[in-house]
Amino acid sequence: MVESALGFFDRVYIINLKSRADRREEMADQLARIGLSFNSPNVQLWEASRPAEAAGFTSVGTHGCFMSHLRVLRDARDRGLKSVLILEDDFNFSPDFLTLMPQVQRQLSRSVWSMFYGSYTLYGEPPALSEGACAQVEPRVALGTTACVAVHGLWLQPLIDYLEAMLRRPAGDPAGGPMHVDGAYCWFRAHHPSADTFIANQPLGYQRSSQTDVHVLPWFDRVQPVASVVALLRKLRNRMRRQLRYR
Repeated sequence: MVESALGFFDRVYIINLKSRADRREEMADQLARIGLSFNSPNVQLWEASRPAEAAGFTSVGTHGCFMSHLRVLRDARDRGLKSVLILEDDFNFSPDFLTLMPQVQRQLSRSVWSMFYGSYTLYGEPPALSEGACAQVEPRVALGTTACVAVHGLWLQPLIDYLEAMLRRPAGDPAGGPMHVDGAYCWFRAHHPSADTFIANQPLGYQRSSQTDVHVLPWFDRVQPVASVVALLRKLRNRMRRQLRYR
């Protein structure tokens, strides 16, 4: 049952900037593909942060992404949630998501876990893939992207404390200062070796091609009419990728 698959997590937060109606529409389409919507009981559309300045981060967007995740984690803590799944609004579910997710749920329910990545870029030595739906990764193995990441309720406060400490330090601080949130999660895992992290052996989805909200926009996303043409090409590319994956 679809609801029970994502229902493993007390809440599914979908981070979206108010100005990105295009991504909301695309994400609504993705949810519909797996039988859900923004009105589903445990699904929440979360308005992303857009700070006025970079404040030590590499860009305003990087700062906003970090703060969006931190605000979600605080909200989950304040609500006393036992687990939370964070999705970014450029995430596409894999064609076999409805088969994979129940398997992930069963394995996580039998495991002691702190974080789970349903989509990721793996850096360094890959883990030995098990026969199950998930594989455990060593604390110092770096994982990129935060498009689909879950946190167990017991680790919400330690993770919040760690990210808040990063905000108080200057950029480049050897103890860890402002940085991309995926890097911050990796620093947290490296400094908390008891925080067992799992990844999906088969990714649950991927990030679709879209205009960035994190980095400085390249010229072709700023100059009209080129920007409109690029947006159309991205839509065509995503449609082709989806058709190929769903065959």
